[in-house]
Amino acid sequence: MGEFELIERFFKRTARHADVGIGDDCAIWTPTPGQQLAFSADMLVEGRHFLSTVNPRDLGHKSLAVNLSDLAACGATPRAFLLSLSLPRVDEGWLSGFSDGLFELADAHGCELIGGDTTQGPLNVSITVMGEVPTHQAILRSGAQAGDDLYVSGHLGDARLALEGFRGTVSLPQSVFDLARARMERPEPRTALGVSLRGVANAMADISDGLLGDLGHVLKASRVGADIHLSAIQNLMLTREAWSCPQDLMHRCVLSGGDDYELVFTCSPKQRHQVLSLSQACGIPVTRIGRITPEPRLKLLTEDGGVLPNTFASFDHFA
Repeated sequence: MGEFELIERFFKRTARHADVGIGDDCAIWTPTPGQQLAFSADMLVEGRHFLSTVNPRDLGHKSLAVNLSDLAACGATPRAFLLSLSLPRVDEGWLSGFSDGLFELADAHGCELIGGDTTQGPLNVSITVMGEVPTHQAILRSGAQAGDDLYVSGHLGDARLALEGFRGTVSLPQSVFDLARARMERPEPRTALGVSLRGVANAMADISDGLLGDLGHVLKASRVGADIHLSAIQNLMLTREAWSCPQDLMHRCVLSGGDDYELVFTCSPKQRHQVLSLSQACGIPVTRIGRITPEPRLKLLTEDGGVLPNTFASFDHFA
């Protein structure tokens, strides 16, 4: 099977919203009046971002999910994406599963594939996603204000727990490992929550490299600090309901684990009722874990009023 037959069979669809989609040298898109375009790109490399044993359907899902998560962090609505795919060989079964997982998530978020590239080489998936956000309403990292409440969406740490299970550093019951693995391989982008937080959240980022690392980008951009109450993160791991994770491992997974694809955001305390209402409307739990401080430092506060040393290192592609 050649390159163009591969594209035709597994990836080409009739353009629904693009003026010109797959089949020409460029895709053409007319922005909606009154909207700004938001772009993000992510690359997933075998052995670095995913294991060779991953189900191709799950990989298709995750490849787009990590990009949609970036749009969610800006409050942008997904519209379209480009796919660049490097494959060691043509494997029709693999391609069928990958494209099924990819399009299942794309359809759920109204985001259409409008172009890209395929080539032979090491397995590598690169997606560039495009969204729209009303002019000047994007939620940026730089808007956090001293006194803001600090929130996270959903659950943190389970993906890292799965990785530790794969590495053999921790022995997990099969049901717990399966749940953690699903969180690692099939993250759910918080698109609805991100869009609903426009005009409510002052700053936001998605949690891809670990809570402390990604929160650190917000604090640096906003020139503020934060206090995190460790008592507030005790139940953020979904797997803790079925398995008693040791405290030190829980801290490592939740604070610096990465691969969560949840949102960390700040809001004025006056917005607490609104945040709760939006959380309920979207069906996505949110947890208030601390507050933003004027001093540019991060503190991890224990229940007895002490401070836990911040020795947690988030994911770094070149570390």
